[in-house]
Parts: sequence; C-alpha cells; structure tokens
Amino acid sequence: MISPQLLFNQIQSCNITDVIWIPDSETGKMQPLFDTHNSPRLIRVCREGEAFGIAAGLKIGGANPLIIIQCTGMFEAGDALRNIIFDLGMALFIMIGYRSYEAWRKNPETRDTARRFTEPILNAWGLRYTLVESDDQAKEIEKAYKRYTESDQSEIILLGEA
Repeated sequence: MISPQLLFNQIQSCNITDVIWIPDSETGKMQPLFDTHNSPRLIRVCREGEAFGIAAGLKIGGANPLIIIQCTGMFEAGDALRNIIFDLGMALFIMIGYRSYEAWRKNPETRDTARRFTEPILNAWGLRYTLVESDDQAKEIEKAYKRYTESDQSEIILLGEA
C-alpha cells in the first residue's frame, strides 16, 4: 500500500476540495493528516452508497470531490455508482481500497474473496482503473486524475491493501 503521507500529498496535488470517505484499516491511517490540514475537507458517510450522491451534489456545485471507499463498500454501493456514473452520466474520481490484494499476492489460496470480485466487477461496468500498490507508483494517481479531468470519464484508483 502507498504510505498515508504520500497518498495524502497526491490527493492535495490533484486540488481535491472534498474527500467523501469511509476509512478502512489502510486508508484510515490518513486520519491524522486530515485532522491537521484544512484542505481537503473530510466528509464521513455512514454507507458507501451515500458517498456517490454527496460527490455528485458537490460536483454540481462546483467542487472537486474524491470518494474513498473499500472494495467491499463498492459492492454495497453498486446501485448508487451505476445511477450517478451511467444514468446521470457524471464522471467521478474514486479511490478504492483493494482489500486482501497483498494477502492474495503472498498466498493465492487466501479465503477472502474481495480480491476475486473487484476487478471483474469494474471490468463488467467498463470502468477505467489504475492499480497502485506502492510508493513507487504514487505518480500514477496524478496521471489518472489528469485523464479524468481531460476526458470527463470516471477514473478509479485501486489501492493495493494487506
């Protein structure tokens, strides 16, 4: 996983105004950084599906939001994602914690199925994504953000997690 400080720096470099977030064990390590910085504004939601409606409203209002959820939350939020991105045709920038990705790399027989379903679901929806596994790949976030702003198509960053 990319280090919390480097991930936070990448978010700031993309001029994100608001982060709509349900922290998981990996992305939650950024909490102290959000606590000590005024920007981006942190918006916590109770369910992942809420994040998509809030991000859409912020974007309509001129903000530059980012959704950060875990892949299991993406499964839960599928209908909201479908509605905002496809039915409303609104592009969003999203980071998804790829639960058990690193555990799977170490042991392909791991019982956690989150990794098995994440990429096939994104592919089935035809959503563009970039896998970021380490600090060495941090610049891929800025590249993905640039594609997002230039194409007005949703862009997803998969963050490899333990």
